[in-house]
Amino acid sequence: MMGGSSIDDDWDLTSSSNEVRTVVLVGRTGNGKSATGNTILGRKVFKSKASSHAVTTSCEMQTTELYEGQIINVIDTPGLFDFSAGSEFVGKEIVKCIDLAKDGIHAVLVVLSVRTRFTEEEESALRSLQKLFGSKIVDYMIVVFTGGDELEDNDETLEDYLGRGCPKPLKEILFLCENRYVLFDNKTKDERKRVGQVQELLSFVNMVLSRNVGRPYTDELFTELKKGAMELHNRQREVDSLKLKGHSEGELMEFKKQMQQTYDDQLKRITEMVESKLREATTRLEQQLAEEQAARLKAEENAMLAQMRSDDEIRKLREHLEKAHEELRKRGEVRCAIL
Repeated sequence: MMGGSSIDDDWDLTSSSNEVRTVVLVGRTGNGKSATGNTILGRKVFKSKASSHAVTTSCEMQTTELYEGQIINVIDTPGLFDFSAGSEFVGKEIVKCIDLAKDGIHAVLVVLSVRTRFTEEEESALRSLQKLFGSKIVDYMIVVFTGGDELEDNDETLEDYLGRGCPKPLKEILFLCENRYVLFDNKTKDERKRVGQVQELLSFVNMVLSRNVGRPYTDELFTELKKGAMELHNRQREVDSLKLKGHSEGELMEFKKQMQQTYDDQLKRITEMVESKLREATTRLEQQLAEEQAARLKAEENAMLAQMRSDDEIRKLREHLEKAHEELRKRGEVRCAIL
């Protein structure tokens, strides 16, 4: 069953409490998503280690209660940026992530590392995320830079890091996020420092909520999944009613089986919808990147032609000057001969 749901695990059909925040960690493998999740939670729950291969293999959610009773749901994702894994895998993980988020996502935490450069793959993945969920998703994005310990060891600030050769695509992402970014040192043993980092992040989460009038991010996929959950909830009540009417255990099991099949069929349909949107988004992105590459090549070609024309004009001017100089020299020799 996707998202860890089962026939007895009803969704919370009421709106989320004002004290509940659901955040989703996305980013390239190795950027420190799981370690960031552990820092937010205040305990090591998500598997985390330095590796070029994904440690987290499937979407997973953990919950903690922070300051003044505020509850945080943290969803770690394996490879939503790893589109090489195929649209089927990514599609299932996206649906599972939405299934876990239930009533919506309060913030999308884009995890980047100061230890590595911002890559074209990350840029493409963020573009795909926007095309898949719509441009509105950027209103919920916060960038979390990991590797704060390395900057501290080098006596650098995050502003120093961003100031020395910040690539244009990263600048564009930060601009879209309205400069909502924080620096995390996931290796710190200083509890006050850890809490300070989390508090700074939560202030941005609350800022995102305020900017979106208190509404978490949802779309048609959330609506479809919630509709299925409500249907399951109603069917479960029917099962309870059948129990009271004295139906046999076999009849109840058959009814439960039908319920489960209905929900599974709905999840399959929604997953196929996501996969279709993902393929469409990927195709559009590839086309866009191809057009940008073609435009870049054309600009380079025009620049080369302009340089060649410039070189040719300089050569002709040099020849003209040499001829003029030679002509003047000859005239000078003739004048000397006459005198």
